[in-house]
Amino acid sequence: MEYNQNVSPLELGQVGAASRNKVMRNTYLLLALSMIPTVLGAWLGVATGLSAAMLTSPGITFIIFMAGAFGFIYAIEKNKESGLGVGLLLAFTFFMGVMLSRLIGMVLGMSNGASLVGIAFGGTAIIFFSMAALGTVIKRDLSGLGKFLMIGAWVVFFGAILSYFVQMPMFTVVLCVMVIAIFSLYMLYDVNKVVQGGETNYISATLQLYLDIYNVFQALLALLSIFGGGNRN
Repeated sequence: MEYNQNVSPLELGQVGAASRNKVMRNTYLLLALSMIPTVLGAWLGVATGLSAAMLTSPGITFIIFMAGAFGFIYAIEKNKESGLGVGLLLAFTFFMGVMLSRLIGMVLGMSNGASLVGIAFGGTAIIFFSMAALGTVIKRDLSGLGKFLMIGAWVVFFGAILSYFVQMPMFTVVLCVMVIAIFSLYMLYDVNKVVQGGETNYISATLQLYLDIYNVFQALLALLSIFGGGNRN
C-alpha cells in the first residue's frame, strides 16, 4: 500500500478507529439477528418432540452435533468475505437452536423449568454485557490470553466427550463451571480482539461471540437444572 505523506498519523488513527467501530457495530447487529433462528430452532425442537427423541439417542445426537457444528464453522469461515457467509451463519444458529432444544426440553419438563430458562438467559446476558464492556474499555491487547483459553477449551471439549461415558453429577458440575469461566473470558478476549484491530471480519467475530454465548448459556442452564430444578411435571 502506498503511503500518503499528506495524511497525518492522527488521521490514520481515526480511519483505523472508524473501521474497527464499523466491524464492532456490524458484529453486534449480526449477533442480535442470530438469536432469532436460535430461538426458532429451539422452539421447533421442543414443539415437534425432536428434543425428546434426542434424549433417547445421545450417541447419535452427539455425532450429528459434532458433524453439523464443525461442518458449518468450516463453511462459514470459507465464505466469510461474502453474503453467503451471513446466510450460513444464520443457518448454523438455527441448527444450534435445534440441538439446544434437547437440554431446554429436559429443563422445561421440570415444575420450575420456564423460570430456570429465564434465569439462565438473564445470567448469560449479564455476563456478556459485562465482558463486552470490559473488552471495550481495556486498552491493553489481550491476545496473549488466547493460548491459555484455547487449552481450556480443549480440556472442556474432551471433558464433554468423557461425560457421555462417565455419568457423575459432580463431574458435570465441575465441567459446567469450567465452561462458564472459560467462555466468559473468551467473550472478553473476542471483543477486545475486534477493538484492538486483531479481527477485521464481522462474520468471524460474530461466530466467535455466538459460540461463547451459546456455551455459557448451555452450561449455566445445566447447572441451574442440577441445583435448582423442581420436580418433574
